Amino acid sequence: YHQFAYKQHSSTIKMKFAAAATVAFAASANAFAPATTGNRATQLSAMKDDFAKVGAAALAGAAIFGATLPAQAITKSELNQLSYLQVKGTGLANRCSEVIGEDTITPKGGSRLVDLCIEPKAWAVEEEIGKAGKTEKKFVNSKVMTRQTYTLEGIEGSIKTDGGNIVFVEEEGIDYAPTTVQLPGGERVPFLFTVKELVAKGNGGAFKPGFQMGGDFSVPSYRTGLFLDPKGRGGTTGYDMAVALPGLQSGEEGDAELFKENNKTFDVGQGRIEMEVNKVNAEESEIGGVFVASQPGDTDMGSKVPKKILTKGIFYAKIQ
Repeated sequence: YHQFAYKQHSSTIKMKFAAAATVAFAASANAFAPATTGNRATQLSAMKDDFAKVGAAALAGAAIFGATLPAQAITKSELNQLSYLQVKGTGLANRCSEVIGEDTITPKGGSRLVDLCIEPKAWAVEEEIGKAGKTEKKFVNSKVMTRQTYTLEGIEGSIKTDGGNIVFVEEEGIDYAPTTVQLPGGERVPFLFTVKELVAKGNGGAFKPGFQMGGDFSVPSYRTGLFLDPKGRGGTTGYDMAVALPGLQSGEEGDAELFKENNKTFDVGQGRIEMEVNKVNAEESEIGGVFVASQPGDTDMGSKVPKKILTKGIFYAKIQ
């Protein structure tokens, strides 16, 4: 009887996950749709124009991503009840846990933010659109091509206070994920989804629904120095020129035409993220909410101009 009851409970959790996934899929399709809510007062100034171009307020997705009903949520405690075989092949390992509750958590001295999970739901890439003889930059919805390995997980860091406001400093965890998205025309844009060295400043001294925090983070190169391109050129190893094209790399101008391709660089960019808490469970010390992030894409080790990428989704974390 107990075995039957356990299987029935596990089946219920799976059904809840399927329902939640369906709602999340529908939400992602409209993640960058216009919203009626206004821009929040603490929005990062550098991202104001970006959000306006996508036709959405900074955290307009809060209503969309929060549309999943509590009964359909997969909480951390429910996830911990599933075995490896029950999770395998379901995509559940790529999802962030949901939080149920609208409590308040005031971190104490020495507290840490642990198990931070950041799950993207929608992506947009900045493109130059030509119309009536003019070109303008707009964000175009894109489709993720990476398998379900693009969620950041296990991130943790210290919680400090500055003028009575919470400040989160990211320290370690699975804080980067190589990801590729595809534009409607078929072009694929690789980028390193990350929040490395994030310093997020909040607008209050307690985690509660409506609490917001945001800040800058570093974006390392999509490729490392040991990567070799098809012609064997690399940053710290490999050839220093395209051996098969000597005619283009000799003479008075040398390799000027192929300089960027021959001289590989490890570019480090900068991104921004804004997060808003909409669920707090004080009993489990859990918080959950939505985020919007902006960052540069891949430069192909210095040979291409990076595209700007907007990512929108949900996050989960615990206060320790």
